[in-house]
Amino acid sequence: MATRKLLLLPGDGIGPEAMNEVRKLISVMNEKFGCGFETEEGLVGGSAYDAHGQSISEADMEKAMAADAVLFGAVGGPKWADVPYEMRPEAGLLRLRKDMQLFANLRPAICYPALASSSSLKPEVVEGLDILILRELTGGVYFGEPKEITDLGNGQKRAIDTQVYDTYEIERISGVAFELARTRRNKVTSMEKHNVMKSGVLWKDVVSQTHKAKYSDVQLEHMLADAGGMQLVRWPKQFDVIVTDNLFGDMLSDVAAMLTGSLGMLPSASLGAPDARTGKRKALYEPVHGSAPDIAGKGLANPIAMIASFAMCLRYSFNMTAEADRLEAAIAGVLEDGLRTRDIMSEGKTEVGTTRMGDAIVAKFLSLAA
Repeated sequence: MATRKLLLLPGDGIGPEAMNEVRKLISVMNEKFGCGFETEEGLVGGSAYDAHGQSISEADMEKAMAADAVLFGAVGGPKWADVPYEMRPEAGLLRLRKDMQLFANLRPAICYPALASSSSLKPEVVEGLDILILRELTGGVYFGEPKEITDLGNGQKRAIDTQVYDTYEIERISGVAFELARTRRNKVTSMEKHNVMKSGVLWKDVVSQTHKAKYSDVQLEHMLADAGGMQLVRWPKQFDVIVTDNLFGDMLSDVAAMLTGSLGMLPSASLGAPDARTGKRKALYEPVHGSAPDIAGKGLANPIAMIASFAMCLRYSFNMTAEADRLEAAIAGVLEDGLRTRDIMSEGKTEVGTTRMGDAIVAKFLSLAA
C-alpha cells in the first residue's frame, strides 16, 4: 500500500493537546489496519515564532508543500500579542493557505442528536442540523491590496483594506459548491452584499452564470449575507450548502458553529485545485475552535473537532470513506454514551478530560471495525 504522508502542525494553546488524540488514531490505524500513514511534525504560530522568529519556517513550509495533507491545531495567544504584525501567529496559517493555494474552505455544522439540548437555540431548531458552509479562502479583503494604515497628519490616520475578486475565483468556488451539493441535498445558497458592494454584484452574476452553464440541476438561491446570518439563527435547517466570500464566510461559519452547542465540536477542510497530472489536491484540516489559551495545558480541551478534522482528511484526501464514516460514528456513539468535555457538559452526563475523550473515541472506532 502506498504511503500516506501527513504533516502535523499542533501549533499553540490547546492545539498540541488535541493533536495528541489524533496521533493515537493514526497509530491505531497503522498498527491494526495497515493504513500506511507516515507523519512528520513542524511548528507554526507562536511556537514557531519562539523557535525561529517567524510564524512558520521555510523548512516547515517545504514539508507542507510535499505532504499529502496537513493536520493543523491552532495558533495564537496573549503571549504573542505584541509581536510585529507580519510575524503574528495567524500569519503562519495565512501563508499556508496562500502558498498551498487552498481556496476552498469547508466548514460543516452538524448537530449530533445527543447534543441538541446543548445549543443556545431550541432543540427542534437544531436537532438533525447538517449544513456545509463553503468559504472562499485565498481572495477577498484578507488578501487584497492596498492593505495599509497611512498617516494623514493632524492626528488623523486612514486604514485601508481592499476587497478584490476576479471572475475565475468565483467560478471555481461556486463550482465546488455545486459539486458538493450534488452529493448532499442538491441545494446551494450563495451569500454576498450586492446591494452595497461591487464585489457582491460580480459574485452574484458569476455564480448565476456558472449555475446556468454547468449545474442547472442544482437548486440555487441568492441571499444577502446579513439576512443569511439572521436566517442561520432563525431556521438553519433551510440550508444545505452555503457558498460565500472570505470575510462573510469567516463570520457566518462561526455563527453556524455555535448552533451546534460548542466551537469545540466542529472541523474544517481547506482544499486546493486538483493537480492536472495526479488529480490530488493540496489540503489542510483544522478545528475551528482556536487556541483557547485560558484552558491550555489543563487537560480540559475538547478534542472532537480535531478528530473530526482527521475524519475529513480521510474522506477528502485519501478517499477512505468507510473509515471516515466509522470515525464520525464513533464520535456520535461516545456522545450517546454520555461522555462530555466541560464545554458541552450537561446534567446527568459524565465529564471527562481531553485524554479520556480521545481514548473513548479510539475504543469506539475499534469496536465499530470489529
